[in-house]
Amino acid sequence: MSPVSGSVSVNNSEIHNFYAGPGKLPLSVLERIENELYDYRNTGMSIMEISHRAPPVVELLERTKEKIRRLMGLADTDAVLFLQGGGSMQFHMVPMNLSEEGDAVDYVDTGYWTTNINAAQAMGRDVGIVARDHGAIPSDFDSRPDSKYLHICSNNTVVGTQWHDFPEVDAPLVADMSSDILSRRIDSSQFGLIYAHAQKTIGAAGVTVVIVPQATLERIPDGLPPFFDYRAHNAASSNYHTPPVFAIYVVECMLDWIEKEMGGMVALEERNKRKAELLYSCLDHSGLFNCDVEPDSRSLMNVVFDLADQALSESFSREAREAGLIGLDGHRSRGGFRASIYNAVEPDDVKSLAEFIAEFERRRG
Repeated sequence: MSPVSGSVSVNNSEIHNFYAGPGKLPLSVLERIENELYDYRNTGMSIMEISHRAPPVVELLERTKEKIRRLMGLADTDAVLFLQGGGSMQFHMVPMNLSEEGDAVDYVDTGYWTTNINAAQAMGRDVGIVARDHGAIPSDFDSRPDSKYLHICSNNTVVGTQWHDFPEVDAPLVADMSSDILSRRIDSSQFGLIYAHAQKTIGAAGVTVVIVPQATLERIPDGLPPFFDYRAHNAASSNYHTPPVFAIYVVECMLDWIEKEMGGMVALEERNKRKAELLYSCLDHSGLFNCDVEPDSRSLMNVVFDLADQALSESFSREAREAGLIGLDGHRSRGGFRASIYNAVEPDDVKSLAEFIAEFERRRG
C-alpha cells in the first residue's frame, strides 16, 4: 500500500483506519481477494475479465442476493438489486419509482445526507419535511395522509446520530442505509424500500444494494426510462446492463466474513455495540473531549467528538496520524473529529483510539 496522504509513513500493521468511507475491509477479505484475483473459481480468469453474461458472474449475482436475503431476513418476494450511481442515484430513483409529479412525499431531515430532498423537489414532487433535528433523532411525528412515502437516513455519518427504533407511519418507509446496512439486525418488513451503497459496511465502492418489496414494485408508475425503473433491473436479475462485477464480488466476500468469521448478525451487532460503548465511555469520562449527541441517538457507526479547547485540535490531529490513527477529521460541514467504526474496524482499533485520547488528555489536559 502507498503511504496515506497527509500522514507519516508507518507499517500497515500499525494503521488504525477510521475513514468515513470507503471504510476498512477485513484483512482476511483482502487476502481472499488477493488469492482469487488471477484465477476466480478455477476459471483461469480474473473476476474482472469474465463476461457479465457468463455462468460464473450470473451465479455470483444470485449467490450474493441469497446471502443478503438470508442475513437480512428478507421475504422471498423482495427484489434485491445491484445498481450503480451510489446513493446519489437513489435520491432520484426513489421519487421516480414511488411517486409521480405533484405527489406528496415526506422526508425527515436529520443531517447532511438528507439533501436528497432537493432531488425530489426538482422533479416536481410536493416535498414535506415532517421533522428536522441534526443533534438527535426526532420523535412524535407522522407522514401526511396522502404521502407516497416517508424517507429517512438510518445513520447520519456527519452528525453521528442513528435510528435505533424506526418510525411507524402510514406511508411506506424508505431508508438510506448506506452507512449501517448489515451492521445490526432490523425488521425488514417495516420498509417499503431500502438502499445502501456498499463501501462503508459491506464492501467496496461501485455498487449500491437496493431492496424493493413486491408491493412496492407493483406500485411503480409506467412510462419510466428502463434504466431508472426498478422493475427493469429486477426482471434482468441486475444484469440489465453490465453490472459492477468486482464490487459485487467484494460484497460477497464481506457477507461470507459476516457469516463465517463473525458468526452472523447477532454476534456482529454485539461486537459493534461493544466498540461504540468503549469509545463513548472514554469521551463521556473526559474533561477535554466531548460528544454532544443525545445518548439515545448516538450512532454505533460514526462517533463524532470535539475538543473543549479548539486550539489543541491541530495537535490532536497531527499526533493521531503519527500514532497510525487515520481518518479522524470531521466532515467539512461540521468540523471537529469523527471515528467511523464500521463492521471491519477491530475492537483493538477502537481500544487504541480510546487509549490515545486518554493519553493526549493526560499530557495536555
